[in-house]
Amino acid sequence: MLAGEPYIANEPEIIADLDRAARLTERFNRSAADDPQGRLAALRDLLGSVGEDAWVRPPLHCDYGWQTHLGARSFVNFNAVLLDVARITIGADVQIGPNVQLLTATHPVEAEPRRAKWESAQPITIGDNVWLGGGVIVLAGVTIGANTVVGAGAVVTRDLPANVVAVGNPARVIRTLK
Repeated sequence: MLAGEPYIANEPEIIADLDRAARLTERFNRSAADDPQGRLAALRDLLGSVGEDAWVRPPLHCDYGWQTHLGARSFVNFNAVLLDVARITIGADVQIGPNVQLLTATHPVEAEPRRAKWESAQPITIGDNVWLGGGVIVLAGVTIGANTVVGAGAVVTRDLPANVVAVGNPARVIRTLK
């Protein structure tokens, strides 16, 4: 799984990691709004790393947690889905709107291996100062360059360069930023 090779997710170590993430995600999602330090501690226990002054608003959903790295001063709004079967790297000063999905997991197109429960994953990298509008979906293997803005509801199926605005399904560049 960690090497990006196909795998079947029923190994005891994988299941233990999923269970750990489920417990820690529940703790984070139930954390008290009037206890920001407790909420941050729960988030730090869940995620691989959390940069200074980064913030996530619950609820948050993830597979493993430790595969996700959140940069300094980044903000993740309500109801983020981080399928972090592979590494998710979120740069500094990133703004992630509500209902955004970062999906590293993928499955075979062919019916038989899919039926046999094979799956794999590819990392997602979000550069510094990116803004993902509400409801954006980023698929496995995608890198989004620094300062890029992705419009609400876009589905990012391929890498996006730095300093652009992209919208649509699939997301396409409509403007270059200065």
